[in-house]
Amino acid sequence: MHNTSKRALSLLLFVAAFLAGTVILAVSFFTNGSKWATYVANQHLYTKGNVISAGTVYDAKGKILARTEGSSRIYNDDPTVRAATLHAVGDTEGNIATGVHSIFQSELTGYNIVNGVYYLKQNFIGNDITLTLDSDVCATAYRALNGQKGTVGVYNYKEGNIVCMVSSPSYDPENKPDAETIAGDSYEGVYINRFLTGLYTPGSTFKIVTSAAALENLPDIYSQTFTCNGSFKIAGSDRGVICSGVHGTQNFESALNHSCNSAFAKIALEVGKTNLQKTVDQLGLTSSFEVDRVSIAKGKFDLSGAVDIDLGWAGIGQYTTQVNPCAMLSLVGAIANSGTAVKPYFVKSIVNYSGITTYSNSAQTRSDIKMSRELADSLKDLLRSNVKNYYGDYTFPGLTMCGKTGTAEVANKKDTALFVGFSSDESFPYAVIVIVEDCGSFGATTAIPIANKVLQALR
Repeated sequence: MHNTSKRALSLLLFVAAFLAGTVILAVSFFTNGSKWATYVANQHLYTKGNVISAGTVYDAKGKILARTEGSSRIYNDDPTVRAATLHAVGDTEGNIATGVHSIFQSELTGYNIVNGVYYLKQNFIGNDITLTLDSDVCATAYRALNGQKGTVGVYNYKEGNIVCMVSSPSYDPENKPDAETIAGDSYEGVYINRFLTGLYTPGSTFKIVTSAAALENLPDIYSQTFTCNGSFKIAGSDRGVICSGVHGTQNFESALNHSCNSAFAKIALEVGKTNLQKTVDQLGLTSSFEVDRVSIAKGKFDLSGAVDIDLGWAGIGQYTTQVNPCAMLSLVGAIANSGTAVKPYFVKSIVNYSGITTYSNSAQTRSDIKMSRELADSLKDLLRSNVKNYYGDYTFPGLTMCGKTGTAEVANKKDTALFVGFSSDESFPYAVIVIVEDCGSFGATTAIPIANKVLQALR
């Protein structure tokens, strides 16, 4: 009897271990099945580490951006389109983490939990992905950057679809430079999607944020006047905040029109560290959110150790301030959309081999941007005044634009030129951001012409 009990206990333990192992295997299969199926050793999908078998990637107008032909992955016929959309489509080696070849790898291969990659193996049919990008507009932006490092982004601030997302430098994926060339200075950061994961000193584009803080915390801001003599001296510091000109006496709106550093350094001091930090956080510049599984880089704004001179520089977008282009674009989109921030996205849909849509995107709001309609309307009026009264409507023919330029100082490099803005026309609800690195010129002379070319291509 004793031996029988021992045998029964051993059998029960064996059965329990078997069941536990089965559960662990099942959980691992459901959790890691797509990774196992799309592992680079799978010769149905890869050759020498390069994806060869996957569904087709289309732009918003149905143009093919990437497809499989035989044992090769083929990109669009136009080399400029190939380079302009590289950071959205991705490479076949997996170097570009933000491309759909990487972030939607299992979907492209047609993997599902029941059949694995059976349909791809048998019929060379994967799932097809349609992006929201207009590849022709992306090509226009890429040509406009003209080899300069930087980024251009455009999205519909009512619907959220990104129509242009270009990061430079880039390369033609069908004629990739050799490893030594890729490692050179001219291709610095080539695998980084500057729009989604880059961080930049915002320069005077940040005066939009300082203006928001002033509107929220200084009841008399519209009645104040500011005198600019070319610099703003701050007590306790032997160095002042230097201005780009001598603007004389001006009101709040004129100070923003002229992008007066003296006025905005003074405004930052009046607002104070606590209130300025609170505004930055409420406008979503220091939070992260996801765009089609890509985590957007968090902005950096920390005044905890700042003295008055640092606060003055922070108010004009310098000091240690850094922002993400997509986050900044989303912010001005909220201003354009009466305070409602619509989350950007660039993957429209995924359709499987049976024609069934398995993934789709639509307008969703960003809850981390908190902006009242009154604040949005006031900022919209100020940004419209910038274009109308300072840059000139002729810089955007046929468009009713609102926006702000910036010229950011970056250590050991030439100035960065920026423009961020939007069309206030309900029939053309697009916001745009342009950043040109290390160009040594102004946002008005470098970034605005690029923004105009891209928006005109979209009309």
